[in-house]
Amino acid sequence: MSELIKFSDVRDRVVRLRDQDVLLDADVAQLYGVETKEVNKAVRNNPDKFPDGYIFELQQSEKQYVVENFHHLVRLKFSPVTPKAFTEKGLYMLATILKSERATQTTIAIIEAFAKLRKLSRTIGEMSSNPDEFKQKTLMQKSGEIMADLFGEDMQTTDTETEIELNFAVLKLKHTIKRKK
Repeated sequence: MSELIKFSDVRDRVVRLRDQDVLLDADVAQLYGVETKEVNKAVRNNPDKFPDGYIFELQQSEKQYVVENFHHLVRLKFSPVTPKAFTEKGLYMLATILKSERATQTTIAIIEAFAKLRKLSRTIGEMSSNPDEFKQKTLMQKSGEIMADLFGEDMQTTDTETEIELNFAVLKLKHTIKRKK
């Protein structure tokens, strides 16, 4: 039986490019337990399954950005190959091509990661545009619960507290999780 893919394995590889969350081909390959060339071969052999909006090749500036800002992608710095980025739709389509137990587990983890990130984004958007103080407080609590769900499994459990602070351009969000032993 293959190793179980956890939500955090996917979440830690999601990169924001061109106003969307994507996974680079090398990370997709690692998650699926195959080589990057196998992922790219699947795309080349099925071009009709990957229309515009499903996959794109990084521009040089985007490659430089991911190398500088995502430690796990530093290996791309001297690579002559331009990485490809899979959008959520592209990842779903890839899942129909790569069929294995690990591919199924990975696809489920990817779907969960993207759904939670979308939900958090929507909630924060609602919070910044809603003037009603009670509604904002409710949305703040909801976003805190989503963040705890997103980041909670990796947090140390102690008898004190863990703080998550995210600074968005229009909103600073701080959520404290208190846990008891």
